Amino acid sequence: MSQQPFSRPGAVDLSGLRRPAPAAGAPAAGPSPAAGTGAYSVDLDEQNIAGHLEASMDAPVVLVVYSPSQSPASAQLAADLEGIADELEGRILVGKVDVDANPQLAQALQIPSVPLVALVVQGRMMPLLQDAPPRDQLRGIVDQVLTQMATQGVTGRHQPLAARAAAAGTPEAEEYVDPRYAAAEDALAAGDADLAVAEYQKLADANPADVEAAGGLAMARILQRTQGVDVTAARAAAAERPDDVEAQTLVADLDMLGGHVADAFGRLVELVRRTSGAERDAARTHLLGLFAAVGNEDPRVLKGRQQLASALF
Repeated sequence: MSQQPFSRPGAVDLSGLRRPAPAAGAPAAGPSPAAGTGAYSVDLDEQNIAGHLEASMDAPVVLVVYSPSQSPASAQLAADLEGIADELEGRILVGKVDVDANPQLAQALQIPSVPLVALVVQGRMMPLLQDAPPRDQLRGIVDQVLTQMATQGVTGRHQPLAARAAAAGTPEAEEYVDPRYAAAEDALAAGDADLAVAEYQKLADANPADVEAAGGLAMARILQRTQGVDVTAARAAAAERPDDVEAQTLVADLDMLGGHVADAFGRLVELVRRTSGAERDAARTHLLGLFAAVGNEDPRVLKGRQQLASALF
C-alpha cells in the first residue's frame, strides 16, 4: 500500500492540550517519561502529553495511537516505532497513546480509529498512516518524512528522556542558546538554507576553531545541496552510475537527512576506493564534510575515518 508522507490539510491544532494546573504551592512539573519507555519514546496520558508535545517545537514528534485489546498489530506498531526512534538517536520522539488506558485522551486528539500514526511539528498533528506496515517499510516512511522535514529546516534533535528527567527543575534544564548562532539557526528554522550557509560561514571565517560553527555550516550545506531534489530520481541515477561522484554524493546527502549516517559514510568510502585522481579527491572532500556535520567525536565518524584511511592507503 502506498503511503503519503504527511498531509498538511489534515493537520489538527494541539494547542488546546494544556498542562494540568499544579496544586496550590506546588512547583510546575516538566515532562516526565513513563516507566518502560525507550530513550526517545514515552507513554502519554492526560497528565504528561502537553509537556512532551511541546518538544515538537524543536524536532518532530511521532504520535502512535494503539489498542492492545482491539488490535494486537497496533501494539507491535508502537513497539516498532519505539525501536526506530532509538536507532535515529533523537531525530524523532515517539509518543505512545494506549486508547484502552486513556479513552478521553484519544477523544481529545480526535482519533478516528486505531492504529493511527501522526506527525507532530510545532504543535500541529498531521496524519501519517492508519495501518501497521512491517518494520522495514515503516522505517522507510519515517526516513522519507525526515528528509522532507530537513528540506524545510527542521533538523533539531531530542535529548534522551532520561537526561531530560534528570535535568528537570534545575537551572541547567533550560537550554542555553548562544546568540552568535541565532541568525543561522533562525535561517534553518525558516527553511532558508542559503542564508544559513552564509551565516555559519561568517562564524567559521571569524573563528576557524569553532567546531559548532563548522558542524552547522556542513549541515546547512547538505540542506542547500538537496533543496528541490527528486529523491527517487536521484537514487535511480546513483544506481545507474555507481562511479559518478556527483550522483553518489547527492544520495549520500539524502542518506544523511534520512538518518542513515552509516550508509552515507559507507557509500562514499567505497566511492573513494573505486576512484582516483580528481574524482577520488572530490569524494574524499565531500565525505569529510559529512563527518563535520555529524561531529568528530561521534563513534560513527571515528569508524568512518578508519574506513576512509583504509580505502586511501
